[in-house]
Amino acid sequence: MKAKIYTKTGDKGQTSLVGGARVSKTDRRLEAYGTLDELNSVLGILRSHVREAETESALQVVQNNLFNIGSHLACEDDSLRAKLPNLSAGGIAALEQDMDRWEKELPTLRNFILPGGSVPAAFAHLGRTVCRRAERLAIAVGESHTVLADHVIYLNRLSDWLFLLARSLNRAAQVQDVEWTKG
Repeated sequence: MKAKIYTKTGDKGQTSLVGGARVSKTDRRLEAYGTLDELNSVLGILRSHVREAETESALQVVQNNLFNIGSHLACEDDSLRAKLPNLSAGGIAALEQDMDRWEKELPTLRNFILPGGSVPAAFAHLGRTVCRRAERLAIAVGESHTVLADHVIYLNRLSDWLFLLARSLNRAAQVQDVEWTKG
């Protein structure tokens, strides 16, 4: 028999972490991994607008890594956490390699740019801002719970990666980045 999607176990404002511990839905860990889920959804929209196979594949790897980080944030048992999937091998290095390549191809930035341009670039910028929030929340969780340093580093690199991806997507679409004008 197929299980129902609704369980009614969260109707009173509590939910279960990986391992079964019950916590309030206002727990910082839920805010952190919920924000990762939000970011993952934004990246899913972005993927639906990307036509280049290499970029689409890289985004899928990022989405899997975000799920892996979220599962760690949702687990308070260290022995159980050790069995959970982690970042893909070379995940941080892959982001850095992409950024190095894109920076060589893109014109030098002389001013801040406004989020936007092409639709895919706009979604990459949205992802960047959600990623920054997820990073801040993961750091906050780390003040009282275990958060792996590589996970915070990954989120930090990912926000930069999304910024450069947005610029690269605009370039590919032959859409100019819009510079911020003061005043």
